[in-house]
Amino acid sequence: MTQDKTTDEAVSLLQNLGLQEYEARCFIALSKLPSGTAKEIHEISEVPRTRVYDAIRVLESQGLVEVQHSSPQLYRAVGSDEATEILRQRYNDRIDTLETHLQNTKTEEIDDEGHVQEVWSLTGQSAIESRTFELIGEADSEIALLVVDEDALSESLFDTLRTATDRGISVVIGGQTGSIARSLEQTLPKARVFETGLDWLTGPKNDEEVAISRILLVDRETLLIGSYYPESTDDEPAEQAVFARGLQNGVVVLLRRLLTAGLPAVEDPGR
Repeated sequence: MTQDKTTDEAVSLLQNLGLQEYEARCFIALSKLPSGTAKEIHEISEVPRTRVYDAIRVLESQGLVEVQHSSPQLYRAVGSDEATEILRQRYNDRIDTLETHLQNTKTEEIDDEGHVQEVWSLTGQSAIESRTFELIGEADSEIALLVVDEDALSESLFDTLRTATDRGISVVIGGQTGSIARSLEQTLPKARVFETGLDWLTGPKNDEEVAISRILLVDRETLLIGSYYPESTDDEPAEQAVFARGLQNGVVVLLRRLLTAGLPAVEDPGR
């Protein structure tokens, strides 16, 4: 990577972390010098000299630049470790603030009878795994999980399910194949494990039709279904999912009965 390309990438990353372009360019310029005047910063960064002073004032206020009050004034960037920590903390603070705002603005759609009605979609394994872990963590009484794709059997999933069983949650988990079921039984001794008979529903992962990757039912009222779509342009089919909440939600009721019809270990109270 050339020096110019490295500088441009560093500037871009600093902008992603909240600095303006001129501030980022001045900081990178100072990082190349033991110390420098506004004229030297201007020459290296190509930031207009009149704008260098404004950029330096912002960087100083953020603790990224130190100023020596000489004539002319000298400036120097703080060390890379210190700068990285300042920017990391600033980034983390923004994430924490965003989380607070999102929690305070969360809304739910309620029908006329007061029931929560939700159907949502997700794309990408990371997003689906994150939502799977969240739903498992919210369980009050029971988790029923059908695993079709062995790639979904991550250590993070096992840890989340162990935590649920330690909380006294009933965990029923099925694997499409005997090998998956045996692996689950060894890893999750507190869960009820079985080999499912739902081949007619799932289908092979690399078939020309949509293939189910996972089905999660929490407290018999929240449902998540992951699927692989063969028309994906990636080398591997992209996983997508839908999840629905609410015992009165027709999607939840229908899929709950389909699921429990194939899993004799789980009784369906809706019948």
